[in-house]
Amino acid sequence: MTRSTLATAAPTGGRPRRSISSRRDSRAGLTMVLPTVIIVLAIFIVPLIWNLILAFQSTSFTTIATTGIFNPFTLDNFTGVLTDPTFWASLGTTVIYSIFSTAGSIAVGLIAALALRKPFRGRGLVRSFMLLPYVAPVVAVAFVWQIMLNPQFGIINALGTKYLDWQHPIDFLGKAPYALMTVIVFEIWRYFPFAFLFLTARLLGLPKDVEEAALVDGVTPSQNFRYVVLPQIMPVIALLSVLRLIMTFNKFDDIYLLTGGGAGTEVAAVRVYNQLIGSFDIGGAAANAFVLSAILAGSLFVYVKFFAGRGEDNL
Repeated sequence: MTRSTLATAAPTGGRPRRSISSRRDSRAGLTMVLPTVIIVLAIFIVPLIWNLILAFQSTSFTTIATTGIFNPFTLDNFTGVLTDPTFWASLGTTVIYSIFSTAGSIAVGLIAALALRKPFRGRGLVRSFMLLPYVAPVVAVAFVWQIMLNPQFGIINALGTKYLDWQHPIDFLGKAPYALMTVIVFEIWRYFPFAFLFLTARLLGLPKDVEEAALVDGVTPSQNFRYVVLPQIMPVIALLSVLRLIMTFNKFDDIYLLTGGGAGTEVAAVRVYNQLIGSFDIGGAAANAFVLSAILAGSLFVYVKFFAGRGEDNL
């Protein structure tokens, strides 16, 4: 038995002793992971726990100075959220907004990716312009849309009354159901480049010999897309659907900048903000946020448990 083996051998009946180099590697690994752990704790875990504590307290901005930050726990906040009809109305609006925005942005992104699939002069420049709605500041594009859709001097109403025989201007952002339809269209226009990027990357990676063989066999372009291209990009579409649903379910800035949550566009995130800022109800807003998080987490669990991977298994 060598000297190094004797140095690392364990005493009789004890656990094997770790070598000096192994302990050094463990310390180095902990040192490298520690900054990430601290950041996650400070930015995510601690605020999450603190928000959960506030959700079980009856406190607000007006009473926190006198009652303090620690109060008796109560379930009144969650009871108030679950029995409030406006909560379920905002949840229904959120579901409609999320589903139609997600489906529309993916559909438009897929059409754009297919249209720009074959090379032509200036294709790179056109692809770059496709990304403008996604990379432009949301405040700027929301302001432009407000100006375009203004019922008094907006260009959309001017063209509609002049060429489309509109009897009167339409208040797209201040009247239901036009407001909800408008924010859905805005969401589709702003985020279809996100789907466009994913789908373009997947289309570039498809093997061309399979499509060429199918075309030689006499399939039409529509059949080629349906039976050859679409099954190969379905995993990407499924991933995009999950990502976009999560993003739109928590969407706040686009709707708040366009309508402020009025005219039937008060989605769940806007309702939480209005409850916090408008009513100064810290506990109620925190409970509202946790109920929404639980609904979203449950939906994602059902998707991952029963639907994730089926598209890949069927390929």
